[in-house]
Amino acid sequence: MNKITLLVASILMIGFTANAQKPVTLKQVLTLRIDREGGANAASVAWHPVQKKYYAAQAGNETFPMEVFDANGKMLSDDKLETMADVRGFWYNPNTKALQANCYDTGGWVEYKLNGKGIPASVLNMNKEPGKPDAQSVGAYDPKKNVVYYFDYSTVGVERHKMSDDVSDTTISLHLGAKTKSDIKDDQDVAKTNYNENTIIFTGIAGSEIGLLNVTDKQIEL
Repeated sequence: MNKITLLVASILMIGFTANAQKPVTLKQVLTLRIDREGGANAASVAWHPVQKKYYAAQAGNETFPMEVFDANGKMLSDDKLETMADVRGFWYNPNTKALQANCYDTGGWVEYKLNGKGIPASVLNMNKEPGKPDAQSVGAYDPKKNVVYYFDYSTVGVERHKMSDDVSDTTISLHLGAKTKSDIKDDQDVAKTNYNENTIIFTGIAGSEIGLLNVTDKQIEL
């Protein structure tokens, strides 16, 4: 039996500044467990502020498990709920008041319709085919700018896609591991091997909006 633990470490209000980030030790505040068979890769967790529920999905297949939890981590869905789409990135869109996700490869973006209990009942294809950097790319949504961010591992940058028409309107260059301008190294190919190739985080923190997962040092870098 696959036992996937999703650690919700994003429930933090930390006052970072753009140029002087101080390391903060994260504490586990909640564990969401998917104990069903089907898949070995946790996708994303989305918090629905209106429903006051967490939605967790397994990546890899539209028949893989999805679970719904209350604010304390109690499972609310039954053991038959599936993702209904090959989910990668997963988020709540306050502009449309809906759960949305980006899917594997050319699967595009989808939106979930909930039943009266807040459980996903169906999924709607949004008729958009994001030209994301990689088939496995995990998108992160910025509700203020109404855009989806993707980490471009090959070029060490961030692609920004407008939600309105799914056009990549800019690419943001990153300097991995650099704390100051003097730390910037020319050899980004060596630096990027420390990072998850497909995952990006949007924090909403001014000056530290983008986060990456450093799998070597086991830390989130903003």
